[in-house]
Order: sequence, then C-alpha cells, then structure tokens
Amino acid sequence: MNLIRKLTTAAAITALMTASAFAQTVLKSSDTHPDGYPTVEGVKYFGELVKERTAGRYAVEVYHSAQLGQEKDTIEQVRSGVIELNRVSMAPFNGTVKESVVPALPYIFRSEEHMHKVMDGAIGDQIKAAFEGAGLVVLAFYDAGARSFYNTKKPINTVADMAGMKFRVIQSDIFVDMVAALGANATPMPYGEVYSGMETGVIDGAENNFPSYDTAKHFEVAKHYSLDEHTILPEVFVMNKAAFDKLTPEDQAIFKQAGTDSVAKQRELWSAKVGESRAKVEAGGAMITTPEKQGFIDAMGPVYAKHITDPVLVKMVEDVKAVQ
Repeated sequence: MNLIRKLTTAAAITALMTASAFAQTVLKSSDTHPDGYPTVEGVKYFGELVKERTAGRYAVEVYHSAQLGQEKDTIEQVRSGVIELNRVSMAPFNGTVKESVVPALPYIFRSEEHMHKVMDGAIGDQIKAAFEGAGLVVLAFYDAGARSFYNTKKPINTVADMAGMKFRVIQSDIFVDMVAALGANATPMPYGEVYSGMETGVIDGAENNFPSYDTAKHFEVAKHYSLDEHTILPEVFVMNKAAFDKLTPEDQAIFKQAGTDSVAKQRELWSAKVGESRAKVEAGGAMITTPEKQGFIDAMGPVYAKHITDPVLVKMVEDVKAVQ
C-alpha cells in the first residue's frame, strides 16, 4: 500500500511539473484593420517569434477588425492593462506623448525611405522613450504609407479645391488644424463610421493610404483620390508597461527583438499591399489625380507654428529635416 501511495504521489508530482513546464501566458493584441492587413500580419509574426523564442511560454492572440473597439477605446484598454498589446496610429497619442507630434506633422517626411531612417534611428529611440511616460513600451514602428485625401464629389488638384469640403480625420488636433489650413472642415470620427458618413453625406470625404481606402471599401463611395501625400505617418505597436515590467530581463529582450524583427516582415507585406490595393481601386472606378503639392506644403505654416512651440519639438523637427 505504501508503495502504491509513493508511486501515485510521484506520478502526481510529475504531472504537475509537466503542466507547469507547458503553462502558457496568452497576451491580447488589438487592431482596427481586417485580418490579412499588413499590420495585423506583422503582429501575428511578432507573436510567432515570441512563442518560438520562449518555448511556448507566451502566445499572442490578435483581435483584428476592431473586435475590441476603435483606436481611442483600445488605447485606454492597453494603458490600463485590460489588454497587453495594441497596434494603433501614432496620431491619437499626440495629446498624451508630445514627441509623437513630430511624425504626425504634414510633409515632415520627404519619402517613406526618409521616414524609415528617422524612425529606425536616434529620433525613433527618443520617441520610444517618451511613450514609457504614458505607461507604454514601444515594440515596433510599422509602415502605414502616405495618406492622401479622397472624396465623393470632385477631383482635388489645388488647395482651392478643398474650400468648404468636410473631411473625416483621425482624432488628432494636428489633423484638424491641417484640414482647416487647407480651407476645409475637419470632422474627427471613428474609422468604422467613415463609409456610412460618406455614403449619407455627413462628410464629403476622408484621408488615408491606398490599403485602407481599399480594405475599408471607401473607394466604392468616394471615387476621387488626390495623391497629395500630406503625411507619411508610422503606426506604433505598443505593450502595457506594467505587463512588460513583469517579464524577466531575458524575456524582455526576446519581446523587444521580436518587435524589431517583425518590422522587416511588415514593411515587405506593406509594399506589396500598396501596389495590390492601388490596382484594385483603379479597377473599381477610382480616379487618381496628382495635385500641385507645393501649394499644400506652403499652407502648413500655421500648423507648425501652433504645434511646434516646445523647444524639444523644435529641435526634433530640425533633426528630422537633417536626416539624409
């Protein structure tokens, strides 16, 4: 009988140790874009790397298509620790992390290559450090391409064509002021409401990149796409700082490296998606025009004057422009 008890106890201990060895912590991550979108796939790839490099101790569940709410909602969720991870646009953080204002400025980046050099370098590190003050750790900056205006009414070739039109913008003061500087009216609204807003005439148009214009089906109701490329705004992939701080130093290094490694994958997917989406919307009847861009650039003086008054931001703008 004692032998049986000993064997039973040993088996129980072995089972407990085995279960403990395979215990897994599942982290929730949110994205407003649909499954298959480059940012969603970038975070999925991050999750694969984390799972592999921690021997399955951590896994990431990606809730795409705004299943957990729109960006404003999920930003609060990740800051409060309701969810651990979140992929969002940089612009909604402008009122919380002052350094995030600079990448959101219109025409601050000369090209996507210029943006990559800035965000991959010392200025990107400066922005990452600033996010920690908001209770977040930046794991990656993802591509979101160039944003341009599109509308339901007419081609936009000059700033004068913008006069009096109503455009949905990201919930960011910079974007509101940018549209106002162009003589139009800005209407901040959640991304998921834009299609119906244009369809019903609540707004005349919006502004975004080709993949979003495509996947949200905005091209079905807004046929006029003006390639003004006013912002080349990176996306940011963040983790709740309290959750990150609970990781061992070894796991923290794994998470950060996985974030860095996911960037190349996301950029590759992004580049392919832009070409695919542009071809699709043109086949669907979208009319793409290239406006006289200098007029748009010249109109941005008041936006910079209002938002770039802090000496830290003034220096950052100068540093961005100096990057070759």
